[in-house]
Amino acid sequence: MLPPPPLSPSLLSMPFEILTENQLCVTNIKLSLTITHGYLFLAHQMSTLSALCGCIDCDETFNPVVKPATIRTVLSLAVSRQWPIHQLDVKNAFLHGHLTGQDTAYLLLYVDDIILTTSSTLLLQRIISLLHAEFAMTDLGPLNYFLGISATRTTSSIFLSQTKYATEILEQAHMLNCNPCRTPIDTEKKLGPEGSPITDPTLYCSLLCLYMHDPREPHLNAMKCVLRYLRGTIDLGLQLLRSTTSQLIAYSDADWAGCPATRRSTSGYCVFLGDNLLMWSSKRLDTLSRFSAEAEYRGVANAVAETSWIRNLLRELHTPLFTATLVYCDNVSAVYMFANPVQHQRIKHIEIDIYFVRDKVAAGHVQVLYVPSRF
Repeated sequence: MLPPPPLSPSLLSMPFEILTENQLCVTNIKLSLTITHGYLFLAHQMSTLSALCGCIDCDETFNPVVKPATIRTVLSLAVSRQWPIHQLDVKNAFLHGHLTGQDTAYLLLYVDDIILTTSSTLLLQRIISLLHAEFAMTDLGPLNYFLGISATRTTSSIFLSQTKYATEILEQAHMLNCNPCRTPIDTEKKLGPEGSPITDPTLYCSLLCLYMHDPREPHLNAMKCVLRYLRGTIDLGLQLLRSTTSQLIAYSDADWAGCPATRRSTSGYCVFLGDNLLMWSSKRLDTLSRFSAEAEYRGVANAVAETSWIRNLLRELHTPLFTATLVYCDNVSAVYMFANPVQHQRIKHIEIDIYFVRDKVAAGHVQVLYVPSRF
Protein backbone atom coordinates (compact mmCIF):
# COMPACT_ATOMS: atom_id res chain seq x y z
CA MET A 1 0.00 0.00 0.00
CA LEU A 2 1.36 3.43 -0.93
CA PRO A 3 1.47 6.12 1.75
CA PRO A 4 -0.97 9.00 1.25
CA PRO A 5 0.59 12.34 0.32
CA PRO A 6 1.85 14.20 3.42
CA LEU A 7 0.04 17.40 4.33
CA SER A 8 3.21 19.45 4.72
CA PRO A 9 4.28 21.05 1.40
CA SER A 10 7.94 20.63 2.36
CA LEU A 11 7.50 16.85 2.47
CA LEU A 12 5.54 16.43 -0.75
CA SER A 13 7.19 16.73 -4.13
CA MET A 14 4.92 18.32 -6.72
CA PRO A 15 3.88 15.98 -9.57
CA PHE A 16 6.72 15.88 -12.10
CA GLU A 17 8.73 18.52 -10.30
CA ILE A 18 9.35 21.95 -11.81
CA LEU A 19 13.09 22.53 -11.62
CA THR A 20 14.86 25.88 -11.53
CA GLU A 21 18.49 26.83 -11.65
CA ASN A 22 18.45 29.39 -8.85
CA GLN A 23 16.61 27.31 -6.23
CA LEU A 24 17.69 23.77 -7.12
CA CYS A 25 18.92 21.83 -4.13
CA VAL A 26 19.40 18.20 -3.15
CA THR A 27 18.60 17.57 0.50
CA ASN A 28 20.83 15.62 2.82
CA ILE A 29 17.79 13.66 4.02
CA LYS A 30 17.39 10.93 1.41
CA LEU A 31 13.89 10.28 0.16
CA SER A 32 12.71 7.69 -2.33
CA LEU A 33 10.27 8.57 -5.09
CA THR A 34 7.30 6.50 -6.14
CA ILE A 35 5.59 7.39 -9.42
CA THR A 36 2.00 6.20 -9.58
CA HIS A 37 -0.85 7.59 -11.66
CA GLY A 38 1.38 10.52 -12.61
CA TYR A 39 2.35 11.57 -9.07
CA LEU A 40 5.62 11.53 -7.20
CA PHE A 41 5.19 10.28 -3.65
CA LEU A 42 8.00 10.41 -1.13
CA ALA A 43 8.74 7.63 1.34
CA HIS A 44 11.32 8.41 4.00
CA GLN A 45 13.85 5.91 5.27
CA MET A 46 13.87 7.37 8.76
CA SER A 47 11.21 6.59 11.34
CA THR A 48 10.97 10.27 12.34
CA LEU A 49 9.07 11.10 9.14
CA SER A 50 6.36 8.61 10.05
CA ALA A 51 5.48 10.70 13.08
CA LEU A 52 5.45 13.90 11.02
CA CYS A 53 3.24 12.51 8.26
CA GLY A 54 1.01 10.27 10.31
CA CYS A 55 1.40 7.60 7.62
CA ILE A 56 1.14 3.89 8.25
CA ASP A 57 4.11 2.76 6.19
CA CYS A 58 6.22 5.88 5.64
CA ASP A 59 9.20 3.92 6.96
CA GLU A 60 9.11 1.71 3.88
CA THR A 61 11.03 2.32 0.66
CA PHE A 62 9.49 2.10 -2.81
CA ASN A 63 11.30 1.89 -6.12
CA PRO A 64 10.40 4.65 -8.58
CA VAL A 65 8.75 3.22 -11.71
CA VAL A 66 7.44 5.50 -14.45
CA LYS A 67 4.69 4.33 -16.82
CA PRO A 68 5.65 3.78 -20.49
CA ALA A 69 2.84 6.12 -21.55
CA THR A 70 4.36 8.85 -19.38
CA ILE A 71 7.72 8.36 -21.09
CA ARG A 72 6.18 8.66 -24.54
CA THR A 73 4.19 11.73 -23.50
CA VAL A 74 7.25 13.53 -22.11
CA LEU A 75 9.36 12.59 -25.14
CA SER A 76 6.62 13.88 -27.43
CA LEU A 77 6.57 17.21 -25.58
CA ALA A 78 10.37 17.43 -25.57
CA VAL A 79 10.61 16.76 -29.32
CA SER A 80 7.89 19.31 -30.10
CA ARG A 81 9.68 21.93 -27.99
CA GLN A 82 13.16 20.94 -29.27
CA TRP A 83 14.45 20.36 -25.73
CA PRO A 84 17.65 18.41 -25.04
CA ILE A 85 17.05 14.89 -23.70
CA HIS A 86 19.66 13.33 -21.44
CA GLN A 87 20.10 9.93 -19.85
CA LEU A 88 21.67 9.05 -16.49
CA ASP A 89 22.17 5.99 -14.36
CA VAL A 90 22.22 6.59 -10.61
CA LYS A 91 23.86 4.23 -8.13
CA ASN A 92 21.56 5.39 -5.34
CA ALA A 93 17.92 5.72 -6.38
CA PHE A 94 16.86 7.88 -3.41
CA LEU A 95 16.57 11.41 -4.73
CA HIS A 96 14.71 14.53 -3.67
CA GLY A 97 14.78 18.10 -4.86
CA HIS A 98 12.80 21.15 -3.66
CA LEU A 99 12.36 23.23 -6.78
CA THR A 100 10.24 26.12 -8.03
CA GLY A 101 10.37 28.62 -10.87
CA GLN A 102 9.70 29.20 -14.56
CA ASP A 103 12.33 27.09 -16.32
CA THR A 104 11.04 23.58 -16.68
CA ALA A 105 12.60 20.14 -16.44
CA TYR A 106 11.01 16.70 -16.52
CA LEU A 107 12.87 13.95 -14.69
CA LEU A 108 11.60 10.41 -15.25
CA LEU A 109 12.83 7.59 -13.04
CA TYR A 110 12.60 3.85 -13.48
CA VAL A 111 14.31 2.40 -10.38
CA ASP A 112 17.84 3.75 -11.05
CA ASP A 113 17.53 4.81 -14.71
CA ILE A 114 16.80 8.47 -15.43
CA ILE A 115 15.58 10.46 -18.42
CA LEU A 116 16.10 14.20 -17.96
CA THR A 117 14.82 16.84 -20.37
CA THR A 118 14.90 20.57 -19.73
CA SER A 119 13.87 23.80 -21.40
CA SER A 120 17.51 24.92 -21.68
CA THR A 121 20.91 23.29 -21.98
CA LEU A 122 22.25 25.46 -19.13
CA LEU A 123 19.60 24.15 -16.74
CA LEU A 124 20.30 20.58 -17.89
CA GLN A 125 24.01 20.85 -17.08
CA ARG A 126 23.27 22.57 -13.77
CA ILE A 127 20.97 19.75 -12.63
CA ILE A 128 23.42 17.07 -13.73
CA SER A 129 26.27 18.78 -11.86
CA LEU A 130 24.24 19.02 -8.65
CA LEU A 131 23.17 15.41 -8.89
CA HIS A 132 26.78 14.32 -9.48
CA ALA A 133 27.87 16.27 -6.41
CA GLU A 134 25.40 14.42 -4.19
CA PHE A 135 25.01 10.95 -5.70
CA ALA A 136 27.18 8.37 -7.43
CA MET A 137 25.87 8.24 -10.98
CA THR A 138 26.93 7.73 -14.57
CA ASP A 139 26.22 10.33 -17.24
CA LEU A 140 25.21 8.35 -20.33
CA GLY A 141 24.89 11.41 -22.56
CA PRO A 142 21.97 12.08 -24.91
CA LEU A 143 19.16 9.54 -24.74
CA ASN A 144 19.96 6.49 -26.86
CA TYR A 145 18.83 3.33 -25.02
CA PHE A 146 16.33 3.13 -22.17
CA LEU A 147 14.50 0.09 -20.75
CA GLY A 148 15.27 -2.03 -23.80
CA ILE A 149 14.16 0.69 -26.24
CA SER A 150 16.66 2.40 -28.53
CA ALA A 151 16.08 6.08 -29.25
CA THR A 152 17.41 7.89 -32.33
CA ARG A 153 17.04 11.68 -32.29
CA THR A 154 16.86 13.96 -35.31
CA THR A 155 16.09 17.67 -35.55
CA SER A 156 12.36 17.04 -35.99
CA SER A 157 11.64 13.65 -34.42
CA ILE A 158 12.74 10.81 -32.20
CA PHE A 159 12.54 7.18 -33.35
CA LEU A 160 11.88 4.47 -30.74
CA SER A 161 12.74 0.89 -31.66
CA GLN A 162 12.94 -2.52 -29.95
CA THR A 163 15.04 -4.24 -32.59
CA LYS A 164 17.39 -5.77 -30.03
CA TYR A 165 14.53 -7.16 -27.93
CA ALA A 166 12.77 -8.55 -31.01
CA THR A 167 16.01 -10.22 -32.11
CA GLU A 168 16.37 -11.87 -28.69
CA ILE A 169 12.83 -13.26 -28.92
CA LEU A 170 13.49 -14.68 -32.39
CA GLU A 171 16.74 -16.24 -31.19
CA GLN A 172 14.96 -17.81 -28.23
CA ALA A 173 12.41 -19.33 -30.62
CA HIS A 174 15.15 -20.40 -33.09
CA MET A 175 13.38 -18.37 -35.81
CA LEU A 176 15.93 -15.64 -36.47
CA ASN A 177 16.33 -16.75 -40.11
CA CYS A 178 12.67 -17.68 -40.74
CA ASN A 179 10.71 -16.46 -43.73
CA PRO A 180 8.76 -13.28 -42.86
CA CYS A 181 5.04 -12.86 -43.45
CA ARG A 182 3.05 -9.71 -44.14
CA THR A 183 0.35 -10.04 -41.47
CA PRO A 184 0.65 -11.25 -37.85
CA ILE A 185 -2.48 -13.42 -37.84
CA ASP A 186 -5.20 -14.86 -40.04
CA THR A 187 -8.21 -12.64 -39.36
CA GLU A 188 -10.62 -15.21 -40.85
CA LYS A 189 -9.85 -17.81 -38.18
CA LYS A 190 -10.69 -17.75 -34.48
CA LEU A 191 -8.49 -19.53 -31.95
CA GLY A 192 -10.32 -21.91 -29.63
CA PRO A 193 -9.43 -24.76 -27.29
CA GLU A 194 -9.50 -27.34 -30.12
CA GLY A 195 -6.50 -29.13 -31.62
CA SER A 196 -3.83 -31.64 -30.70
CA PRO A 197 -1.82 -30.93 -27.52
CA ILE A 198 1.73 -29.61 -27.91
CA THR A 199 4.39 -32.17 -27.02
CA ASP A 200 6.74 -29.63 -25.45
CA PRO A 201 4.92 -26.40 -24.43
CA THR A 202 8.01 -24.76 -22.88
CA LEU A 203 8.66 -22.32 -25.72
CA TYR A 204 5.00 -21.41 -26.13
CA CYS A 205 4.48 -20.76 -22.42
CA SER A 206 7.63 -18.63 -22.23
CA LEU A 207 6.37 -16.24 -24.93
CA LEU A 208 2.56 -16.18 -24.77
CA CYS A 209 -0.04 -16.26 -22.01
CA LEU A 210 -3.18 -17.05 -24.04
CA TYR A 211 -4.08 -20.74 -23.60
CA MET A 212 -0.79 -21.30 -21.77
CA HIS A 213 -2.58 -23.69 -19.40
CA ASP A 214 -3.34 -26.03 -22.31
CA PRO A 215 -1.61 -24.98 -25.55
CA ARG A 216 -2.59 -26.77 -28.76
CA GLU A 217 -1.07 -27.06 -32.22
CA PRO A 218 -3.21 -24.22 -33.72
CA HIS A 219 -1.96 -21.96 -30.92
CA LEU A 220 1.66 -22.83 -31.68
CA ASN A 221 1.12 -22.18 -35.39
CA ALA A 222 -0.43 -18.81 -34.58
CA MET A 223 2.56 -17.95 -32.41
CA LYS A 224 4.95 -18.83 -35.24
CA CYS A 225 2.96 -16.60 -37.58
CA VAL A 226 3.38 -13.69 -35.16
CA LEU A 227 7.12 -14.35 -34.93
CA ARG A 228 7.41 -14.49 -38.72
CA TYR A 229 5.64 -11.13 -38.89
CA LEU A 230 8.04 -9.82 -36.25
CA ARG A 231 10.96 -11.00 -38.38
CA GLY A 232 9.69 -9.00 -41.34
CA THR A 233 9.09 -5.83 -39.31
CA ILE A 234 12.09 -6.01 -36.99
CA ASP A 235 13.38 -2.59 -38.06
CA LEU A 236 10.06 -0.79 -37.58
CA GLY A 237 9.39 1.38 -34.55
CA LEU A 238 7.48 4.34 -33.16
CA GLN A 239 8.16 7.78 -34.59
CA LEU A 240 7.46 10.78 -32.34
CA LEU A 241 7.35 13.86 -34.53
CA ARG A 242 7.66 17.52 -33.75
CA SER A 243 4.01 18.50 -33.63
CA THR A 244 2.39 21.92 -33.55
CA THR A 245 -1.02 20.65 -32.43
CA SER A 246 -2.00 19.55 -28.94
CA GLN A 247 -5.27 17.86 -29.89
CA LEU A 248 -5.88 14.59 -28.02
CA ILE A 249 -7.61 12.00 -30.23
CA ALA A 250 -8.62 8.41 -29.48
CA TYR A 251 -9.95 5.65 -31.73
CA SER A 252 -11.94 2.75 -30.27
CA ASP A 253 -13.26 -0.50 -31.71
CA ALA A 254 -14.58 -3.83 -30.46
CA ASP A 255 -14.95 -7.35 -31.82
CA TRP A 256 -18.36 -8.38 -30.47
CA ALA A 257 -18.51 -11.97 -29.11
CA GLY A 258 -15.33 -12.77 -31.00
CA CYS A 259 -14.03 -15.50 -28.69
CA PRO A 260 -15.50 -18.85 -29.83
CA ALA A 261 -14.92 -20.46 -26.42
CA THR A 262 -16.44 -17.80 -24.11
CA ARG A 263 -18.18 -15.44 -26.56
CA ARG A 264 -16.57 -12.51 -24.83
CA SER A 265 -15.74 -9.42 -26.84
CA THR A 266 -12.32 -7.89 -27.43
CA SER A 267 -12.01 -4.12 -27.32
CA GLY A 268 -9.11 -1.95 -28.37
CA TYR A 269 -8.12 1.69 -28.56
CA CYS A 270 -5.24 3.96 -29.49
CA VAL A 271 -4.58 7.50 -28.29
CA PHE A 272 -2.76 10.25 -30.21
CA LEU A 273 -1.42 13.59 -29.00
CA GLY A 274 -1.22 15.55 -32.21
CA ASP A 275 0.53 13.23 -34.66
CA ASN A 276 2.17 11.09 -31.99
CA LEU A 277 0.86 7.76 -30.74
CA LEU A 278 1.00 7.65 -26.93
CA MET A 279 -1.09 4.68 -25.79
CA TRP A 280 -2.70 1.59 -27.24
CA SER A 281 -4.43 -1.49 -25.88
CA SER A 282 -6.29 -4.58 -27.05
CA LYS A 283 -7.93 -6.62 -24.32
CA ARG A 284 -10.70 -9.17 -23.93
CA LEU A 285 -13.55 -7.80 -21.84
CA ASP A 286 -14.18 -9.38 -18.46
CA THR A 287 -17.94 -9.68 -18.97
CA LEU A 288 -20.24 -10.77 -21.78
CA SER A 289 -21.85 -8.13 -23.99
CA ARG A 290 -25.43 -8.87 -24.94
CA PHE A 291 -25.36 -6.72 -28.07
CA SER A 292 -22.69 -5.12 -30.25
CA ALA A 293 -23.31 -1.55 -29.08
CA GLU A 294 -22.62 -2.63 -25.50
CA ALA A 295 -19.22 -4.02 -26.46
CA GLU A 296 -18.43 -0.82 -28.35
CA TYR A 297 -19.61 1.27 -25.42
CA ARG A 298 -17.36 -0.53 -22.95
CA GLY A 299 -14.45 -0.08 -25.33
CA VAL A 300 -15.11 3.66 -25.59
CA ALA A 301 -15.39 3.91 -21.80
CA ASN A 302 -11.93 2.34 -21.49
CA ALA A 303 -10.54 4.79 -24.05
CA VAL A 304 -12.13 7.76 -22.27
CA ALA A 305 -10.62 6.60 -18.96
CA GLU A 306 -7.13 6.56 -20.50
CA THR A 307 -7.55 9.94 -22.20
CA SER A 308 -8.71 11.40 -18.88
CA TRP A 309 -5.50 10.10 -17.31
CA ILE A 310 -3.42 11.70 -20.07
CA ARG A 311 -5.27 15.04 -19.67
CA ASN A 312 -4.45 14.99 -15.95
CA LEU A 313 -0.84 14.08 -16.72
CA LEU A 314 -0.49 16.97 -19.18
CA ARG A 315 -1.96 19.35 -16.64
CA GLU A 316 0.60 18.19 -14.07
CA LEU A 317 3.30 18.74 -16.70
CA HIS A 318 2.04 22.34 -17.00
CA THR A 319 0.73 21.65 -20.52
CA PRO A 320 -3.05 21.70 -20.06
CA LEU A 321 -5.41 20.96 -22.94
CA PHE A 322 -8.05 23.57 -23.75
CA THR A 323 -10.03 21.55 -26.30
CA ALA A 324 -12.18 18.49 -25.84
CA THR A 325 -10.72 15.05 -26.49
CA LEU A 326 -12.11 13.52 -29.69
CA VAL A 327 -13.06 9.83 -29.34
CA TYR A 328 -14.02 8.08 -32.57
CA CYS A 329 -16.20 4.98 -32.66
CA ASP A 330 -17.60 3.06 -35.65
CA ASN A 331 -20.92 2.07 -33.99
CA VAL A 332 -23.76 4.55 -34.54
CA SER A 333 -25.91 3.12 -31.73
CA ALA A 334 -23.10 3.54 -29.22
CA VAL A 335 -22.53 7.14 -30.31
CA TYR A 336 -26.24 7.92 -29.84
CA MET A 337 -26.20 6.45 -26.33
CA PHE A 338 -23.42 8.83 -25.29
CA ALA A 339 -25.54 11.89 -26.10
CA ASN A 340 -29.05 10.58 -25.30
CA PRO A 341 -29.94 11.07 -21.61
CA VAL A 342 -32.92 8.71 -21.84
CA GLN A 343 -32.36 5.30 -20.22
CA HIS A 344 -34.11 2.11 -21.23
CA GLN A 345 -33.97 -1.58 -20.39
CA ARG A 346 -31.20 -2.49 -22.83
CA ILE A 347 -28.58 -0.33 -21.13
CA LYS A 348 -29.50 -0.47 -17.44
CA HIS A 349 -26.77 -3.05 -16.73
CA ILE A 350 -24.00 -0.78 -18.11
CA GLU A 351 -25.11 2.44 -16.44
CA ILE A 352 -21.74 3.02 -14.73
CA ASP A 353 -19.89 3.21 -18.05
CA ILE A 354 -22.69 5.32 -19.52
CA TYR A 355 -22.69 7.90 -16.75
CA PHE A 356 -18.88 7.99 -16.69
CA VAL A 357 -18.65 8.95 -20.36
CA ARG A 358 -21.69 11.24 -20.27
CA ASP A 359 -20.21 13.24 -17.39
CA LYS A 360 -17.04 13.78 -19.44
CA VAL A 361 -19.12 14.82 -22.47
CA ALA A 362 -21.27 17.19 -20.40
CA ALA A 363 -18.15 18.79 -18.89
CA GLY A 364 -16.78 19.47 -22.37
CA HIS A 365 -13.75 17.23 -21.87
CA VAL A 366 -14.77 14.61 -24.46
CA GLN A 367 -16.62 14.48 -27.77
CA VAL A 368 -17.67 11.07 -29.09
CA LEU A 369 -17.92 11.03 -32.87
CA TYR A 370 -18.74 8.45 -35.50
CA VAL A 371 -16.13 7.23 -37.94
CA PRO A 372 -16.82 4.51 -40.52
CA SER A 373 -14.66 1.41 -40.29
CA ARG A 374 -14.64 0.94 -44.08
CA PHE A 375 -14.21 3.57 -46.78
